[in-house]
Amino acid sequence: ARRHHAAGRPDNAEAVAGFAADGAFDPAVTRAGLAGFEGPALLLTGAFDLNSPPSAVAACAELFRRGTFVEQPGAGHYPWVDDPGRFVAAVASFLV
Repeated sequence: ARRHHAAGRPDNAEAVAGFAADGAFDPAVTRAGLAGFEGPALLLTGAFDLNSPPSAVAACAELFRRGTFVEQPGAGHYPWVDDPGRFVAAVASFLV
């Protein structure tokens, strides 16, 4: 997990600075945008994810018209590392 986390660090400083720039995140606009999304959306989190806790991810899934929430038992923030088979099964089931 540590190697995975280190490899995933962004190397574009300009883009990273934009993530938290003034006006980059307006909750009302974001909620409206998610509600307007027409496609299906899978929001999957690990049961022990401290960064994206299941309760917060479930609430976010409700913002989508066609949102599906999946909590992967026994997993943390990297469910595909913690239990790849269960992760693949959940994603494959959603895609069918």
